Amino acid sequence: MTLTLKLLRKPLPMLLDSSSSLLFSLLLAHLPVFTSASPVPPRRPTDMDKLSNQTKNLLKLTQELLREHAFDSDVEPHRFRSLPEMSNRSANDLTNLELKPTLSQLHADLKLYEHHFEWLNRVSKKHHHPALPKLVEMIREMKSLSNLLHRQMLRVEAPRLTQATPSLPPHLPFQFDVLQSTHELLQHFKLFCDWAYRAFLILKPKVTAVQ
Repeated sequence: MTLTLKLLRKPLPMLLDSSSSLLFSLLLAHLPVFTSASPVPPRRPTDMDKLSNQTKNLLKLTQELLREHAFDSDVEPHRFRSLPEMSNRSANDLTNLELKPTLSQLHADLKLYEHHFEWLNRVSKKHHHPALPKLVEMIREMKSLSNLLHRQMLRVEAPRLTQATPSLPPHLPFQFDVLQSTHELLQHFKLFCDWAYRAFLILKPKVTAVQ
């Protein structure tokens, strides 16, 4: 009886060693799974991401204003003589954009729109234009976008262009004239925002390559 108990006890350390070895192997096998299951920290948005997002928000705000204050009558064209020329910018031009000149030009264009909308804001106050609250919001967003764009220009050493003097319409005596001016300016700015948004997306890899 004693001999039998000794024989039964003898293999026990071997069994324990084998079990420990097997458990250790299983842990090693699952180690990559445990590692990959750990949460990946979210990628911080770059300045180019912020530029494209803010431009998209401005485009949305412009579209909302155009829908809310639709103008059925024919709008007198070319009321604003100093706005950036958008008719010569096509989708094909986007594929050949150069980083520094494009950032500089977009910044100059944006500052010009900013001057025009500040003028429109002043005129709208006199005529109690219903779009006034959103015009103020648009100007605030433009200034924020302009500052962010200027910061990106400094990083890639893009030159700041000489600011053109805006040629603004004369005094608008009637609210009808204010409505026409608002509609024309919003339509023009919508084209700019759409083009600028696409430009920022295309320029993003070029900024990464420079930095």
